[in-house]
Amino acid sequence: MTSLVAPPITPKAFAPFGEVIETAGQDTHILINEGLCKRFTDLASFDVVGGAVGLSLFQAQLRPVPHICDLVERHPLGSQCFIPMGNSSYLVIVAPDAGGTPGALQAFTAGPDQIVNIGRNIWHGVLAPISGSGLFAVMDRVGGGVNLEEHSLEEGVSVVPEG
Repeated sequence: MTSLVAPPITPKAFAPFGEVIETAGQDTHILINEGLCKRFTDLASFDVVGGAVGLSLFQAQLRPVPHICDLVERHPLGSQCFIPMGNSSYLVIVAPDAGGTPGALQAFTAGPDQIVNIGRNIWHGVLAPISGSGLFAVMDRVGGGVNLEEHSLEEGVSVVPEG
């Protein structure tokens, strides 16, 4: 079985697959609510074909570590944005496309203060929280059409957080 170590996610490392959204390092904000609240505006690029962007809640079971990834999926009609709630850290497993199937997997560990927006048509593992409540708000495409392709891996990949 192949093993992957998932380093902490960074915007630069994750850029080929989507966006990491966080306030850390963000200098651009406006003060609202009588100066008691910083608003960081328009931080994600939602990419949808047809349909609309919807907000859903996902309650995922915590995954044991090492996490065995044996299924990846992609959404050809829209990006998918995961917003952790309840102090959840999670594994983010992604792969480039290799002629209609997933290429080599890469893994990252995202903290409870990091939102991940996986790009449209990017292969990725299932939601894999490793701590916290497993509750996520998810913004993704809703509407008609086939927006899910799944691919079972011939051999599972063992994924552990770095450190």
